[in-house]
Amino acid sequence: MIDETTSKHSLSVSDAVDRRQSTRGYLDREVPIDVLRDILARALRSPSGGNLQPWHVYALAGQPLADLVDDVMAKLPTAGFGGDGDFEYAVYPASLGDPYLNRRFRAGEDLYKALSIPREDKARRRQQFVENFRFFGARVGLFFYIDRNMGAPQWSDLGMLMQTVMLLATERGLATCAQEAWSIWHKTVRAHVGAPPQLMLFSGMALGYPDPEHPTASVRTDRAALDEMVSFRGWA
Repeated sequence: MIDETTSKHSLSVSDAVDRRQSTRGYLDREVPIDVLRDILARALRSPSGGNLQPWHVYALAGQPLADLVDDVMAKLPTAGFGGDGDFEYAVYPASLGDPYLNRRFRAGEDLYKALSIPREDKARRRQQFVENFRFFGARVGLFFYIDRNMGAPQWSDLGMLMQTVMLLATERGLATCAQEAWSIWHKTVRAHVGAPPQLMLFSGMALGYPDPEHPTASVRTDRAALDEMVSFRGWA
């Protein structure tokens, strides 16, 4: 693990891309506010079409983070995975087919295998999903909002901001997990962060120091081969 005291130039962009993973186990260790501010300030240099910068980020830690988690945990027995009752958007298309469905299935199976949760143990699988709403123990929760007037091109801009945050966090010895699952609790989150109605919650993100001993620490989802995903034209 690269410590935050390491020079910010000691980890290449290529290394940060390779090391970044969706981390689901964190140490009980505070993230200094100056480190977080530096990451977010640098991430705000992310590109956006027409320089619209159509985003807003809310960062929670300490008691405000604990209050949000407690609120969701109290609502879960009644609301279940219906969250606040009306979803802001569909995370996946209703007609998701292969190869996408297979990739999603394999990623889930790799995670549950690392946690020794068999497919038939639905209760433990549901409980693992609930860990999303505890940020997997991370000491910082980020929420990424976008103006409701924006369309698909601006959503891609927001994705670039999130990716930049994740890479900069990796550079500083931190870990992250992007969590679109938080969008089902958009009303509850809004009440805690004070976002205006014009902003729509796109995703949460856990951020903290990774626990290298956590069972999921070694889970690395695979990627399709270059020639399967990229077509080259114009080279001999």
